[in-house]
Amino acid sequence: MTQKLYYTDSKMSSFDATVLSCESENDRYAVVLDKTAFFPDEGGQYADTGMLGNAHVLDVREKNGIITHFTDMPLEVGSRVHGGIDFEDRFEKMQCHSGEHIVSGLILRHYGLNNVGFHLGRDDVTLDFDGVLSSEQLEEIERLANKAVYDNIEITCEFPEPNRLAALDYRSKLELTENVRIVTIGDIDVCACCAPHVSRTGEIGIIKLLDFIHYKGGIRVHMLCGARALRDYGARYKRNREISNLISVKQTDVSAGVSRLLDENGRLKGELTDTKKAIVQRHIAALEQTDASIIVFEKLAGVDMMREFANAAARFTDSFCAVFCEKSENEYNFILAAREGAPVTARDIAARLKERFGARGGGSDTMVSGGISASETDIREFLPEI
Repeated sequence: MTQKLYYTDSKMSSFDATVLSCESENDRYAVVLDKTAFFPDEGGQYADTGMLGNAHVLDVREKNGIITHFTDMPLEVGSRVHGGIDFEDRFEKMQCHSGEHIVSGLILRHYGLNNVGFHLGRDDVTLDFDGVLSSEQLEEIERLANKAVYDNIEITCEFPEPNRLAALDYRSKLELTENVRIVTIGDIDVCACCAPHVSRTGEIGIIKLLDFIHYKGGIRVHMLCGARALRDYGARYKRNREISNLISVKQTDVSAGVSRLLDENGRLKGELTDTKKAIVQRHIAALEQTDASIIVFEKLAGVDMMREFANAAARFTDSFCAVFCEKSENEYNFILAAREGAPVTARDIAARLKERFGARGGGSDTMVSGGISASETDIREFLPEI
């Protein structure tokens, strides 16, 4: 069994230990110590990282009470090694995990819902509950959770004797019978948990519920606490400031400003659609019966709008109609159209364009749509050869 130093001091950032074993495992080394302050990947959160001597600790796992540190270089068996944890990351996890206990305890107390899933990642914390809450109810939970932070309540972690454990009313996702570690936060939450926690709720700093979705008959809540919540707020504030500058409104008026832009955008889209339709109708009105192919290059209308023109033009020629709509310089979307029984089919033209320019597309004998990379001059010089 590995002695777990994080149980006696969750804020221990460095320690000395003896290397009990070191085995090569693929491109890393599995190191077991007689004791460690590194918390492994369990309890819903990822493992601590840091250093053991000159070796980087990449991951930490526990099995049958033995904690294995996976490093990027070997350590000599029997040697003493100094361990150092990335404590900034560890403390942020402690803030988030303790905050999760507060939120889960409050939701159980006020709404009777159980936490049935918890994941503490590097960028997000998610809590799953076995029932549904409204946004208003979650806002109230957030208010109460942060009041608990302001109250700076003591957080205790202990292994109660069996008789006392049996009398405790505590949260747990598993049926536990021995070596049960209980984390208590005042009268807010009592929960079985193996993870390190802060000493008092004030160290959490802030608890922010970011969003929630309906999930497996309940809800999944996204949250952040402490330093991670502060960074998130800073990033959101920066984006809001950038948007307010772009649309020339106060930061408090960004929502109304964006709404006005969306309305204006909708109006302009309508005007653009009307303009494209007018362009197509002018092209159609200018059609005259001809034996030659009809070739059109159009910059404004777009290929979808010009499909109507291609259908109409195919009836005005005994050859074919080719419409090219500019995407960018020497890049076009195209529509090829030919009437039933025409001497050359749309597929024939598409095949020749593919052979000459590497054009892409598909369709039928009467219509093919696709894309081509070539200049207007080269396309116009080639098409009459078909």
